[in-house]
Amino acid sequence: MPEKRLIDVVVDGLREEMARDERVLVFGEDVGLAGGVTGVTAGLYKDFPLHLPDGAPPSRCFDTPLNEIAIAALAIGLSINGYRPVAEMQFADFTAPAFDQIVNEAARMRFRSNGQFGCPMVIRTQYGCTRGTALYHSQSIEAFYAHVPGLKVVAPVMPYDCKGMLKTAIRDDDPVIFLEHKRAYRHVKEEVPDGDYTVPFGKAKIRREGGDCTIITYGYMLIVSLEAAEMLAAEGVSCEVIDLMSINPLDEETVLNSVGKTGRAVIVYEDNKFMGFGAEVAAIIAEKAFQHLDAPVTRVAGPFVPGAPFAITLEDAYLPNAEKIAAAIKKVVAF
Repeated sequence: MPEKRLIDVVVDGLREEMARDERVLVFGEDVGLAGGVTGVTAGLYKDFPLHLPDGAPPSRCFDTPLNEIAIAALAIGLSINGYRPVAEMQFADFTAPAFDQIVNEAARMRFRSNGQFGCPMVIRTQYGCTRGTALYHSQSIEAFYAHVPGLKVVAPVMPYDCKGMLKTAIRDDDPVIFLEHKRAYRHVKEEVPDGDYTVPFGKAKIRREGGDCTIITYGYMLIVSLEAAEMLAAEGVSCEVIDLMSINPLDEETVLNSVGKTGRAVIVYEDNKFMGFGAEVAAIIAEKAFQHLDAPVTRVAGPFVPGAPFAITLEDAYLPNAEKIAAAIKKVVAF
């Protein structure tokens, strides 16, 4: 099987779904002729023409104005009229203007119509911090949207699962927030088969087995957590690493079974520690696996500050890293 980067499989997933289903439309800021801010949609504009009357987009991959609320509203309108829109918002931070449309309209469409309408749309966006992107291009937004009934939120980071979950998202009959970590685009790679396959939502994967402590994580923090687990293995500490992949729906069973085995849990995420998604995971463990715990549930996450610093030295201090995770695990194991 060929080895592919995360960005490669996003390209493949979009291209294959557009070829499979003529209802799939891809749009957003600069996704057409420019091919997207990171090159994800390069070539789609020319390869998927759309023959409609004058004034309509010439392609099934087209540009929109710099207006996220309009992008979300367009996706909703298309979705309830038989299309499968994939709306790109360049950075997760930019979804804020569209919050009303996403939360009050898309998420509640099935409920408010008593099941008469679904809202089969995907919002793809880059999230998380990478070198020097700072305040307005580094936010982690998963906790905002996972809180909303009616929205599915996924954050795969391994290429095989990313491609399969993107296909699942496009085929889903309800709205999906599809998070792609920008630091992982060209850094994370693995062998990925060509051709069609899907990966279900709501099912986590154990990326490394162990018996002393469970690390629960997702997104780029999986890569960092695996580094920490490797460091600790050299010191005789065995960590089990769970990649949630799907934020909502959440695979509680895999988490609870692992914590029941190890008796310890460290949750790692990049977002602000206070009220981040890891707080919900910690609450679930406390409620449903308390009798198995040999130490307090611990979180390793970003500080409660307004945004990522621009300076690289401060950014390094801001982000969780393998050393911080390993230190937290040592404390938990020694409790």
